[in-house]
Amino acid sequence: RVDISATVKKPTRTENTLVNMLESYGISPETAQIVADLAADALSEEDLANQEQLVAFFQEIIAGFIQVSPLDFTENQPQKRIAFVGPTGVGKTTTLAKLAALCIGKFRQTVALITIDTYRIAAVEQLKVYGEIMGLPVDVVLTPHQFKKAIDNHRDKDVILIDTAGRSPRDKMSIEELATFFAEDLGIEKHLVLSAGTRDLELIEAVSHFQKLNLDKTIFTKIDECTNLGVILNTQLSNPTPLSYITNGQRVPEDLLEIDRETVAKLVIPPTQGSAS
Repeated sequence: RVDISATVKKPTRTENTLVNMLESYGISPETAQIVADLAADALSEEDLANQEQLVAFFQEIIAGFIQVSPLDFTENQPQKRIAFVGPTGVGKTTTLAKLAALCIGKFRQTVALITIDTYRIAAVEQLKVYGEIMGLPVDVVLTPHQFKKAIDNHRDKDVILIDTAGRSPRDKMSIEELATFFAEDLGIEKHLVLSAGTRDLELIEAVSHFQKLNLDKTIFTKIDECTNLGVILNTQLSNPTPLSYITNGQRVPEDLLEIDRETVAKLVIPPTQGSAS
């Protein structure tokens, strides 16, 4: 019989150290092992001992794993219709307000707000307050028919932002109910909003269940409440949709990060102190 164990590459002491380092950032053991193997194969002993070189390599590898697709608000674009969906308590309404402020402040877009969050009166009132502050119309709809009518009423706007009630990923019926609002011909872009403070397994479960809505992009919120952000990488490796934005606080509109792959990689693996990277 062939001794299979003899043919399996055993991690070296250096690789184990690298894996432990990557896991300290919240990166899953499986992904940490892959990145550590790449580092051990590609870098010299001198580079591996250089913290700045090592961190820069990790950032480069992780940037290659991340997909990013921010919204394009350049002129002469067709009307954008963006819905924010996801579990309860992840910050959908606040994120919507941040994006609305970005649209009108930086890109000079005309914006309308629609909410189909009829489960929480407080959330509807919160959106109305944001609308009043920014001078934006806010429509509250209860049915898919009313939703289509509201969309049509705002056909002159550059952007329509749509708030939704938080749904438990395990509540299939409520997710299916939400799907009835998003008829394909309406061209709604669905952004799944997730909190970076949620456990990996729950995030992956949310991605799987909300994918029934044919998600387009993902937004991570509340990174300011986390000590490490490996969870973003872990989730995106099992998530077919790219990241559009990341939020890092409650302030509107300041705490909305416009991102690229390198920015996200540096959030997952922060530069070492004193590094210019």
